[in-house]
Amino acid sequence: MHKDEFTAGSYVHVVKRGTRGLPIVRDNTDCFRFLLMLTHFNDTFAPQNWYRDLEDVNLQHSLMRPEFWPKQEYLVNIIAFCLVENHFHLILEELADGNIARFMQRLGTGMAMKFNERYGEKGALFQGSYRAKIISDDYYFRYVSAYVQLKNILDMYPGGHVHAQDDFESSYAWACANPYSSLGDYAGSFDRPIVDRRFLSSLFTPNEYMEFCKDFIFGRHPVDEIIQAHQSGVFN
Repeated sequence: MHKDEFTAGSYVHVVKRGTRGLPIVRDNTDCFRFLLMLTHFNDTFAPQNWYRDLEDVNLQHSLMRPEFWPKQEYLVNIIAFCLVENHFHLILEELADGNIARFMQRLGTGMAMKFNERYGEKGALFQGSYRAKIISDDYYFRYVSAYVQLKNILDMYPGGHVHAQDDFESSYAWACANPYSSLGDYAGSFDRPIVDRRFLSSLFTPNEYMEFCKDFIFGRHPVDEIIQAHQSGVFN
C-alpha cells in the first residue's frame, strides 16, 4: 500500500489494479456497475441493499437516485475517472479527513463482491489496497487530469498513440465518447451526476482543454521533477 498523507481539501490521484494484472471488469454490465458505484457509494448514506433499492424503482439502468433515499451527502468530490480492463484511476478531492479511505473501501469491496458473485470466483480481485498521491499544484493537476482521462483511454485506441496523433481530433472525439472515462463529461458528451466539474472547468474551456490534451499527447509540455517522479512512481 502506498498513500501520501492528505487532509480535507487535498486533491488526490488514486489507482487500484487487478491482482496479477487480471481483469476487474469483463463486459459492459461490469463497467456500468462501476459507474453506479461511483454514483451511489459517494455518500454518507449507505443503504443495506442499494442495488435492490434501484431495481425496486427501475433505476438500475440509469444513474438517477431513488426519491426515498435522503439527500446525498458526498464523501469526496470525484474530479475525474477512467476505467480500463484491469485497473481504474480516480482524481478525488478529500472533503473530510478519512473520507477517501471510506469511499475507496466501499468501492473496492462492492466491486470484488459483485465480481466474485457473478463469475463464481473466490479470493482477491485487487492487487492489495489502492495507491494514492497528492496532486500538489495546479500545473500538476492539469497534467494528471489529462493522464487519467485521455492517456489511459488512448492506450486502447486502434493503432495506439501513434495513430491517435495522426488524426488527433478524431481520436479525441473517440475518447470523449467512451462512457468509462470522465473526459466526455468535460467535453459535453455526457452530463452525469458522478463528476464535480467545477475546478477543472475553471482552468479550461472545453476547446482549451482539448488543445492542452493535444500538447500533452504530443509531448509538448516540459517534464519537470514533479511529473518525472509521478511517471516513475506507483502509477505505471
